[in-house]
Amino acid sequence: FEKLCSISLSHINVYACLVCGKYFQGRGLKSHAYIHSVQLSHHVFLNLHTLKFYCLPDNYEIIDSSLEDITYVLKPTFTAQHIAHLDKQAKLSRAYDGTTYLPGIVGLNNIKANDYANAVLQALSNVPPLRNYFLEEENYRRIQRPPGDIMFLLRFGELMRKLWNPRNFKAHVSPHEMLQAVVLCSKKNFQITKQGDGVEFLSWFLNALHTALGGTKRKKKSE
Repeated sequence: FEKLCSISLSHINVYACLVCGKYFQGRGLKSHAYIHSVQLSHHVFLNLHTLKFYCLPDNYEIIDSSLEDITYVLKPTFTAQHIAHLDKQAKLSRAYDGTTYLPGIVGLNNIKANDYANAVLQALSNVPPLRNYFLEEENYRRIQRPPGDIMFLLRFGELMRKLWNPRNFKAHVSPHEMLQAVVLCSKKNFQITKQGDGVEFLSWFLNALHTALGGTKRKKKSE
């Protein structure tokens, strides 16, 4: 889900409570996270931007290697060597809930009426050249484009890495943030709450990726 404080609805300085899973802003005195820790005795929080863990209300950083699995699920990374072997050494992974799954072949949550988009996103995630490019964030993170284009690329890359993550907690992934970027970039032509045409969505999505990566509509500039 979108990384917003469940009380203030702010996306700034948001922490996840590792006991109940809710998001709260800040960790200082009178902050929503601090108050939550005192009222419910939930003490371990994760900053969703820095991926650092803190104990509240004492407000000290927790450094423990056993928590690395949590940060990897939130932000999985892939080396060039790992990517090169994705199709050569495919093997089943076991999620923390005991479910077995094949990385890259996992479900996407149907939030309301976004199954048409899910089908396209899953298909694109299994196109090796496209997949390999977006699994490495360095390929596009520094592209000089308007903020909306950068957000679109980052969200697609994040979703791609989560779909191919061999250490997922569950055998399905939420596309919520990717779909929010779609709604924004398509000017609400494609929505989460309204069924759309898969072919039209595929055409728009590929053109949106092309433009966000610096392409133009001129034929001589297109591949």
